[in-house]
Amino acid sequence: MAILSALATEVLIPVAGVIGIAFAVVQWVLVSRVKLSPAAAAAGGSKNDYGDYLIEEEEGLNDHNVVVKCAEIQNAISEGATSFLFTEYQYVGIFMSIFAVVIFLFLGSVEGFSTKSQPCTYSVGKYCKPALFTALFSTASFLLGAITSLVSGFLGMKIATYANARTTLEARKGVGKAFITAFRSGAVMGFLLASSGLVVLYITINVFKLYYGDDWEGLFESITGYGLGGSSMALFGRVGGGIYTKAADVGADLVGKVERNIPEDDPRNPAVIADNVGDNVGDIAGMGSDLFGSYAESSCAALVVASISSFGINHDFTGMCYPLLVSSVGIIVCLITTLFATDFFEIKAVKEIEPALKKQLIISTALMTVGIAIISWLALPAKFTIFNFGTQKEVSNWGLFFCVAIGLWAGLIIGFVTEYYTSNAYSPVQDVADSCRTGAATNVIFGLALGYKSVIIPIFAIAVSIYVSFSIAAMYGIAVAALGMLSTIATGLAIDAYGPISDNAGGIAEMAGMSHRIRERTDALDAAGNTTAAIGKGFAIGSAALVSLALFGAFVSRAGVKVVDVLSPKVFIGLIVGAMLPYWFSAMTMKSVGSAALKMVEEVRRQFNTIPGLMEGTGKPDYATCVKISTDASIKEMIPPGALVMLTPLIVGTFFGVETLSGVLAGALVSGVQIAISASNTGGAWDNAKKYIEAAVIGDTIGDPLKDTSGPSLNILIKLMAVESLVFAPFFATHGGLLFKYL
Repeated sequence: MAILSALATEVLIPVAGVIGIAFAVVQWVLVSRVKLSPAAAAAGGSKNDYGDYLIEEEEGLNDHNVVVKCAEIQNAISEGATSFLFTEYQYVGIFMSIFAVVIFLFLGSVEGFSTKSQPCTYSVGKYCKPALFTALFSTASFLLGAITSLVSGFLGMKIATYANARTTLEARKGVGKAFITAFRSGAVMGFLLASSGLVVLYITINVFKLYYGDDWEGLFESITGYGLGGSSMALFGRVGGGIYTKAADVGADLVGKVERNIPEDDPRNPAVIADNVGDNVGDIAGMGSDLFGSYAESSCAALVVASISSFGINHDFTGMCYPLLVSSVGIIVCLITTLFATDFFEIKAVKEIEPALKKQLIISTALMTVGIAIISWLALPAKFTIFNFGTQKEVSNWGLFFCVAIGLWAGLIIGFVTEYYTSNAYSPVQDVADSCRTGAATNVIFGLALGYKSVIIPIFAIAVSIYVSFSIAAMYGIAVAALGMLSTIATGLAIDAYGPISDNAGGIAEMAGMSHRIRERTDALDAAGNTTAAIGKGFAIGSAALVSLALFGAFVSRAGVKVVDVLSPKVFIGLIVGAMLPYWFSAMTMKSVGSAALKMVEEVRRQFNTIPGLMEGTGKPDYATCVKISTDASIKEMIPPGALVMLTPLIVGTFFGVETLSGVLAGALVSGVQIAISASNTGGAWDNAKKYIEAAVIGDTIGDPLKDTSGPSLNILIKLMAVESLVFAPFFATHGGLLFKYL
């Protein structure tokens, strides 16, 4: 037996979650000490020392107008983001309700809606709860996952729009103060998301257990709906937010910079608020939902495989909860890591920003390795068996430690390779910037080549971790490797959310007419943020590859497919169609950004031509219309790509059966990962090359939809199709393959 008792497990997991939420609240309180009203801001500064007072005068610290302006701009951004998310959630809510009914009908029909107990699939001789109730509980967990995903994205956006102007005001006191404000706000989001994801999942398991009792097979099968809910919301958040932000960005740049020759983030530009809103709804709300989805799915994949292994059969609650315990340790580790950035070391110069963020990744990975070793020793028996396609494979507790650790370190390697290819400190981006001397064409060629080349090492890292973890603990090994990669999610998200917050802070500084020195500081924060955002995307894509493979394994086991034979025509047609899907999906999202940007350009031009005194700064631009254009375009355009991803597994499974569907999933996984990595890195490199030389702006405009719309949405495509297939596996196994039955 494990050292850790079932009671200790039941206490440890919720306690870790509550500590994480409490830490997030503390960070939020610290951020809110920066005041956004002139009177409070003036009272906050100490005026005892005459020298201190002079410095504040010089930096414009006592300029009340600046504080008022910052508060106004922040308010406009916050309102725009909130109204967009509410509109998006109304549409997504309708979809959610329809899909919940589909889940219930499909899964309920497996046994013809009977309420009789069924013989278990894996525990021979035992009876499991009726399929009808599993359908009901799967629907409930789908809705729970979806709501948690929406709430985490919304809270992240709220925190970011709360912190952006505060970061701008702190930049007057120096780059260190601004960094801490931006980073703390990111940490609020990271810890809220990681902790709430863990707590909600844990509570759901315990509530469902009241009905299921000893039927753990049915219990954890119904829990998979949680991952499906989380990811389906993430898809709409990512695609909708991505289209929104890039339409506004491209529209603002093309008319403002190119035609009217006014600086970036100039308050006269009507699209400037929409552009800043976009950073929050795309990069923050979208990213939050995306990583929450990965986290929910890797937990669900591990739990499903564990429930049909010795943990589930012997009802070993502590061993069963190993994935959740890993996440609990992750929250505590990330908490200690965050203190290194905010409390133990102080940033004094611009050049210390990027190393400080990189140290976060290294410290959290090193500490987490120790944490995993301890929890593997405490929570797992010395020997146990893991379900491996029909047989039980014996595994030791240190074997599982290796699986989690290899996922964790593979994540770090992917992060650093991404940084090498996208940071302007290294030669790849410098070469791209240098290629601009001969025009835009060579810049585009170099950028594309960089993206393709950046795929090599991450794929080897993913391949090695798959081989090692599968050899040790079959599909369960891969699921916990994915969890290992995501175990430091709180730190990863903090670093990731820090980027858009700094970006917004720079925009607010420009719009409020602050001094050049302050803009330089926010730009330095933003440049580091661009690279860390690319690292975050690297993590998301790497973990998506492992998660979807684990889900694929769980699906194949659940659907009763003994072997996936590539030479079988049914599988091969699935494989080749699956590999095409990421291209189809990317085509849709890229084109959506283009058509939404067109509408934005026309509106910005119209305002410049018709509003009197706009260029002179006496007339006020109509920001709301631009926000509305971005909102309407993205809501309309997010539906077709979303439908493509959600309907493919249903159509293939129902008409062509589980073999073809397993081919589709494998094909989409293999091609989707490559396109996602190259798209993200190409876009990131072009963006940072523009920091060197303004001529790289053409590459940057092409790269925008690649790195912020298509690339990040692809990792959701591969995960979502896999988790959806897993949830519907009982239906496909019983009623699927209609075409082949009658042909």
